[in-house]
Amino acid sequence: MKRVNIKNIKLSEVNKVAGFVETIRNKKAMCFIVLRDISGKLQLTVEKANHPELEDVLAQITVDSVIEATGKVMASEYVKLNGMEMYPDTVKILSHAEPSPIVAPKGEETNIDLRLDYRWIDLRTDKNTLMFKTQSLFVNKCREYLVNNDFIEIHTPKLIGAESESGAGVFKVDYFDRNAFLAQSPQFYKQMAMAAGFERIFETGPVFRAEKFASRKHATEFTGLDLEFSYIESYKDVMKLEEEMIQYGLKAVKEVYGDQIKALFDIDVVVPTLPFPVMDLHDVYDELEKRYGYKVDESEKGDLTTEGERMVEKLSKDMFGHEFMFITGYSVDVRPFYHMRDENGVPCGYDLIWKGCEITTGAQREHRYDILKKQAEEKGLDKDVKFYLDFFKYGCPPHGGFGIGVDRLTMLIFNEGIKDAMFIFRGPDRLNP
Repeated sequence: MKRVNIKNIKLSEVNKVAGFVETIRNKKAMCFIVLRDISGKLQLTVEKANHPELEDVLAQITVDSVIEATGKVMASEYVKLNGMEMYPDTVKILSHAEPSPIVAPKGEETNIDLRLDYRWIDLRTDKNTLMFKTQSLFVNKCREYLVNNDFIEIHTPKLIGAESESGAGVFKVDYFDRNAFLAQSPQFYKQMAMAAGFERIFETGPVFRAEKFASRKHATEFTGLDLEFSYIESYKDVMKLEEEMIQYGLKAVKEVYGDQIKALFDIDVVVPTLPFPVMDLHDVYDELEKRYGYKVDESEKGDLTTEGERMVEKLSKDMFGHEFMFITGYSVDVRPFYHMRDENGVPCGYDLIWKGCEITTGAQREHRYDILKKQAEEKGLDKDVKFYLDFFKYGCPPHGGFGIGVDRLTMLIFNEGIKDAMFIFRGPDRLNP
């Protein structure tokens, strides 16, 4: 008989199920087991008088053991778990589990670093399972939105021969007889695709940052969703596409998992209205000072401070009743050389802030070779990025795009730290498991 997922069980019929043992109560006359697979949970009820041959097997079962059971599943008004139970005729232990090393004393929470040491066990919880089901749905809906809008998916190299972007925070690796670097983003190759005439592309893949941050939102390796598209008129076209994509993804999350997220995390998934509010950075600082007394030195006003970023959550809700905010008007000093600049020398780009956290930097790119080369020279990068500059020598349409962190989005949906929101966390002090 073929195993079925618990969600596909047929009542009043014999089914074969398999999964992890969540709880077991082995009484003198009865044994009750809650079995869990990726699709749901099922109570197994064994009447020992009817199945004395199962007593030895039942005595060996521990929490988190993997078992297989075959029997009739019946509806029951007395069973709270989905209103049904299985009366197994056979029970087989597929894998015996030792006591968990990450179970904390009652009322206490296990240290996050200990849980990460045994991440495969930590991931077995209902909360973690829901987080990654949600992440999968959100990414797939973003992909669906992009494909429906004529984007094609590409896969760019993560080993590169020159330090990308600023050259800071890059991992250097041995590559045969020379050095290579792990890509900080697919930025240069996304733009190469524009020069190739692909017009609309996206990629989901790993991103590497050799930065020794120790915050709830930083990691040295994470998953990025990047896209680029041609023939835009301004960076506002990029903003419009991003807000539509995010709304599309969050709408699906709310429809499919909204009730479960509310039940397990006590969080209401908010589907944002369009358009998202937009503010110039200088106006943001003016409002933060006027409304909340937050002041920064003039020398810091070219970028958004960490504290200012956190306060934007309240500002956006107070001014617009919105969870998201686009911020424009950043200084040339804090923007990459490949961002186009307007007639006043201001970069044609933005950051998107959600729940007080930056999730995106987007922009119109500079596609004119002479200007791009000059901007690279200003940053002292023209020799390092010569291969990239060559993309623009032979014709390239106007274009723009953005990158968004999948793990950071997950973190914000569930109001968790980045270590919990990533399947496997990588930081300055963690390379295992």
